[in-house]
Amino acid sequence: MNSDSNGKYLLITPAKNEEINLPDVSESVTGQKVTPALWIIVDDGSTDETPRVLEGLKAQYSWIHSIRLPPRPRDITFHYSYVCKQGFDHALDYCKENGIEYEYIGLLDADTIPEENYFGKLIGEFEKDSSLGIASGGVYYDVGDNLSREVSDKNLPRGTGRLWRKSCFLETEGYPVEPSPDSISNTKALLRGWQLKQYADVVEIQTRKTSAGEGLWKGYVKNGWMAYYVDKNLPVVLLNTLYYSLKSPHYTGIAYLSGYLNSAIKREKKITDMEIRTYYRRLNLRLLFSRISGYLSRNSTDTHKEER
Repeated sequence: MNSDSNGKYLLITPAKNEEINLPDVSESVTGQKVTPALWIIVDDGSTDETPRVLEGLKAQYSWIHSIRLPPRPRDITFHYSYVCKQGFDHALDYCKENGIEYEYIGLLDADTIPEENYFGKLIGEFEKDSSLGIASGGVYYDVGDNLSREVSDKNLPRGTGRLWRKSCFLETEGYPVEPSPDSISNTKALLRGWQLKQYADVVEIQTRKTSAGEGLWKGYVKNGWMAYYVDKNLPVVLLNTLYYSLKSPHYTGIAYLSGYLNSAIKREKKITDMEIRTYYRRLNLRLLFSRISGYLSRNSTDTHKEER
């Protein structure tokens, strides 16, 4: 167990061929003012020097562990959530077997660098509000001398750099093996009365744009397919299309809509979880109008800039 911190949280990181990013990410995590009780890095069959980097980290820090999955083709639909779940399951089992106590469970992608007191600040917010179930900081990109915040729903935690309260994580059935698992986790938490929050002043820098793992076009086509998969109604899909089209690059709206329509035409399979399907069928359009209005009022794709 990590003896150099309060040991209040577990951290899971999926990694595939991340030899370039892992050194910076690991330096950030090991340099946190509140470091994890346990950090599980899931090597998803890397074919580069990722295993060597992980061996070096494990030799230096007893609270860093890794598991390795067999190589397989990259899949941004179900496979990402499968990889993460292997990490969550391993971490929970390891803590149970070794008597490691924790209050929060975190997910950090291998392309995300949190600020020095990132997790400490989030834990502080949890301690102030017992109804807070999931929280994250804001995702920023390094643009010259400024940080540019990624446009997103300001009320919802991001996928990377998120923390769950342990009781919320368990009550919402853990991490689902589904496309867009973070959205599904958010939804289940909301339906059970938990509060969700994104704290823009808690900074995490992402080195790749969200949905860019296989190119932005493919990423947003996948988002459109996901909208069909969870059974979002057509008015919601059209408003989301408008929202994406307002952002640069503007073609992401077309990509999103084509993903949805393609799936609808082919009558592809939808999620079997009726709780999720019912929620998205009844999704409140006012929330989406508010989202678009907020974007227009900022009148910029760089919605928030800070000098570093």
